[in-house]
Amino acid sequence: MAILMRRGVVLAGASVLALGVSGYIGPEGSVTAAQQRSRPQPDPTTQLPERLVTHEQMLEWFEEQKNWGRWGPDDDRGTLNLITPEKTKAAVALVTEGISVRLYHFPDPVNLDEPMPDTSNMRVLNQHWIPGQDPEATEIRGAALDAISFATHDGGNSHIDALCHYPVKDEGYTERPQRIYGGRPMMYTGQGCMGGASIDKMGPGYVTRGVLIDMPLLKGVPYLEKSQALYVEDLEAWEEFSGITIGSGDAVFLRTGRWARREAEGPWNYGGETAGLHASILPWLKERDIAILGGDAVADAQPSGVAQHNRPIHDMLIPMWGTPTIDNGYYLEVAEVAARLQRWEFMVSWTMMQIPNGTATPFMGLATF
Repeated sequence: MAILMRRGVVLAGASVLALGVSGYIGPEGSVTAAQQRSRPQPDPTTQLPERLVTHEQMLEWFEEQKNWGRWGPDDDRGTLNLITPEKTKAAVALVTEGISVRLYHFPDPVNLDEPMPDTSNMRVLNQHWIPGQDPEATEIRGAALDAISFATHDGGNSHIDALCHYPVKDEGYTERPQRIYGGRPMMYTGQGCMGGASIDKMGPGYVTRGVLIDMPLLKGVPYLEKSQALYVEDLEAWEEFSGITIGSGDAVFLRTGRWARREAEGPWNYGGETAGLHASILPWLKERDIAILGGDAVADAQPSGVAQHNRPIHDMLIPMWGTPTIDNGYYLEVAEVAARLQRWEFMVSWTMMQIPNGTATPFMGLATF
């Protein structure tokens, strides 16, 4: 299938996938006084002395925890290397029921959760259209065809972040060129990530053990509070409850109840105010040596409560560990099946769309019990 690049848009056969990013700050990153006053506040527990993670602590952890060179100087796959043939075969052996459910959410016709103003040059319309077809026609000649366009980082689109997506956020963050996973220059241009670690260099797809962390189930609520931070004791309580110890090469899926909340209360700017992991879990999670981390929002608690690090989980996992993150996963169905079977581990499988120099790929994962 021929693939053409045209002004940052990937054209593949009769389908169209527009590359873009979600989120809007304003001209040159400016924030108005009104915006400052209305900004969500972090979970108060993140500021307790025993919880507080500082920028200096993040810098220390960057050096202590980085995986640079672990799989060679030119590695583009990061912790996906931990999904070995043995790990895949063990995951396949978990299939006993023959039940498969989706782990993904497809973009809404309009980005309801992170709307961008018309002035944003990153704005990409979510569209589905029938090219060359009269809207009033009821018959076709030949075959039925359609096309789609959406931003890969759309707030309603489940996607895997490439390892070039986040630069290293250390003291040299404002220098040029910025660095990505492995310490290489970012080389981000109008054609995408040209310096390596783009999505098309991260492998064709994977099969491994999936582990669901269902925090609303553990806490006996339909969904967590906005901005609620999760700590090591929450993850350890889940391991005890589920009887599963998170391990090397696992795909971990964190459910906070984002989609259940949206269904009950309507859309909100989840990217700025959502439950998730606090930065203090990073040493614990590093010891588990996971392959990939998925959240039903962004996995990070938002706001993070960590100075200079809006999304410290992303800041560490992507450029330092080489661990891809899945944003906007859909875990309602897998949570229902897992609770019915009383089993929160399963085989998970997904493909990696080979978008040339891409910063992400749509995530179309399946959990099979």
